[in-house]
Amino acid sequence: MLCRLSSDSGAALIALCILAGAARAQAPAAPATPQAPDWAQPGSATHTQVAPPADFHRPSTNFSAPIGIFEGQSDVGSAVAPGSASYDAAAGAYTIRSAGYNIWYTRDEFRFLWKKMRGDVSLAGDIAFPDANGYGDRKAVLVIRQSLDDDAKEAVVALHGAGMIHLAERREPDTRMTDMEYRIGGRGLSGGATPDSLVTVHAQRIGIEKKGDAISLWVSLAGEPMHQFGSPITLHFDAPFYVGIGFVSHLPATVDTAVISNLVLANDAGQVR
Repeated sequence: MLCRLSSDSGAALIALCILAGAARAQAPAAPATPQAPDWAQPGSATHTQVAPPADFHRPSTNFSAPIGIFEGQSDVGSAVAPGSASYDAAAGAYTIRSAGYNIWYTRDEFRFLWKKMRGDVSLAGDIAFPDANGYGDRKAVLVIRQSLDDDAKEAVVALHGAGMIHLAERREPDTRMTDMEYRIGGRGLSGGATPDSLVTVHAQRIGIEKKGDAISLWVSLAGEPMHQFGSPITLHFDAPFYVGIGFVSHLPATVDTAVISNLVLANDAGQVR
C-alpha cells in the first residue's frame, strides 16, 4: 500500500494508512485448496494405495439438472478436484471428467450420471479414453447403486485404462468391495514387439444387466454381439435405486476424461446390445 502525503493533511492520512494496513493484516486468508491424503495416492514403485481410514467419509455433491437420458449427476464422495460432464446429442456421447482416488475399498470418489429406476435393467455403452497416457487403473463404469452416498451398496461393471474388465460389488454400505476380474490378451496382434508378444485386448463395449437380483457383465471386444462374461452375482436393491454411468481418474486430485457413447438403457432385462 502506498500513501501520498500532502502538507495540509499529513497527520490524518498517516492515521488512515495505519488503519488500512491493520485491517489488511487481519483479513482472513483465502481457504487453502484441499489436499489429497497420503492413503489416496495411487500405487507406484514407491507407494501403495491403501483403504481409507475406517471413519473417513465425505458427502457427495449432487446436481439435479438432467443430462441426456439421465435425471442428474453427482460427484460421489466429492473428490478434491470437482468433476463435470457434457452430452453431445448429435454424437450420442457423454464426456465425463473426473478426479478421484478410486471406486473401491469402503467408499468411492467419481463423477456419476444417474437415473432412478425400479425392476430389471439393461445398460451398455462404448468406452473411449481420449488421453492414451492416463493412469492405467482409471475406470469407466456402469453402475447400479442403492444411494448417492460415498459408501453405498452397489454393483459396478468397469473397463480400466489398461484394459482390465471387472464386475464388482459392495454388498452392504461401508464394507469393502469384491470383484471378478478379466484381463484379455492375444498374440500375433498389432502393437506387439514380436509375433509372440502378448498384446492386451481392450474391450470396445461393456454392459451390465439386472434381472431380479442377478447382475451380470456383458462385453463386446471388437464389435461382435454382446455376450455375457463369467457368472452373475446376486445382490438385492430396494426400489428405487440409481442406475448410470461414471468415470474416475484414479488420481485423487487430477481430472482425466472418458467418453461413453452409443448408450442403451432399458427398464428390462435382455436388452444389452
